[in-house]
Amino acid sequence: MTDTQGSAAGRRRHRVREEALADAMRISRRLLVDEGAAAVTVRAVAREMGLTAPGLYRYYAGHRELVQALVSHLYEELAATLASARDTQPAGRPGLRLREVARELRRWALAHPNEFALLFAKPVADADTAPGAAAHDPSWRFGSVVLDLMVDLWRHGGVRAPADLDPVWAAQLEEVREHLAGEPVPLEVIYVFVAGWARLYGAVAVEVFGHLDFALTDPEPLFEHTVADLLASLGAPAA
Repeated sequence: MTDTQGSAAGRRRHRVREEALADAMRISRRLLVDEGAAAVTVRAVAREMGLTAPGLYRYYAGHRELVQALVSHLYEELAATLASARDTQPAGRPGLRLREVARELRRWALAHPNEFALLFAKPVADADTAPGAAAHDPSWRFGSVVLDLMVDLWRHGGVRAPADLDPVWAAQLEEVREHLAGEPVPLEVIYVFVAGWARLYGAVAVEVFGHLDFALTDPEPLFEHTVADLLASLGAPAA
């Protein structure tokens, strides 16, 4: 075989592999949406692809790797979706940008409840984003869309941070600071960021999972109030 033939064969193998991986992600997501996270199994995905379960092992080592790939794919989609929403607002207005990102997170979650659950409720143990997991970096790319805007607001000097921080908190928040590429953000401020994210996530999750149905037929005003209060804690001027 000539070098040219070998190169062409290599390109074909790469193309076939990329097509198979894309097909596996498409099928995995459809199973997730139609039947829930428990339906995303190696056997089910392989069957839809016209393979045996061992045949799918050419692409994924097992269930964990398959789910990690799906989680990574969804985080990348969500990060891109939020970044696009962010960029509809002026670069010099981090408060407006964060407000639009928060709204887009809610819109995406309501439109994709099973995907949201896989990422943030983790109905299967293999949906892991801990350090060392394949989905760790994609999850931080998503998180950075929110966190970077919070840092921008801190630079404007309006964050209401606690005067003292329990040392137990400080040890846990160091990893977050590591993701700020050397930005000298005090841990007290990072605590405000994490607490703010917890409120934003909670406001979205409680609606997506139907836990406000007992009281509200339209949770959007409550969500908007929560976002406004969060932005105030970060020093953003009122809209």
